[in-house]
Amino acid sequence: MKLTWFGGTTTRIHVGGSILVMDPQAAPQAIDAAELVSGADRVIAGFGTDLAGADGSTWKPRKPPRLLDEGDGLPTVDAWCVGAEAVLVDVIGESPLLLVRGDVPPLGRWVESAVVVLFGHGERLTELGVAVLDNIPPRLLALAGDEVAVDIAITALRDRLEGTGLVSLEAGLALEI
Repeated sequence: MKLTWFGGTTTRIHVGGSILVMDPQAAPQAIDAAELVSGADRVIAGFGTDLAGADGSTWKPRKPPRLLDEGDGLPTVDAWCVGAEAVLVDVIGESPLLLVRGDVPPLGRWVESAVVVLFGHGERLTELGVAVLDNIPPRLLALAGDEVAVDIAITALRDRLEGTGLVSLEAGLALEI
């Protein structure tokens, strides 16, 4: 999995051999929108408002098929809206990916193996991080926000991690997970 955050909630995600682009219309003006979606297998606009809904507290990742049942193609990439402003991406063989810009939805045990990306400014980034870590801590927590918000969040969250990895995303730079 590779994440490239461009600012706001605009993110390019390479996962399971596919490319997803989240919120290309919200990209900063310096980003060429045509280039951003070039080669994308799927574009998710409006932070997933058009996606089918799923209950994050009962959802479970798909299990890998038996070797005999595997096809020749790449695994399908599924995405759901799991709350007012949270998107869940699932690909067989990859960690679940949860992107959150609003309130953290109720989450099930699957989040222990998940990568969670939080989008926010100021104290909001810290509030989201606390809400995730106080629920069920994920495998990795990625912070996408301005430098001041990230610095505040890291200071507030570092003693709560209990085994969760913590990274900050820098606009325009890819993070391979």
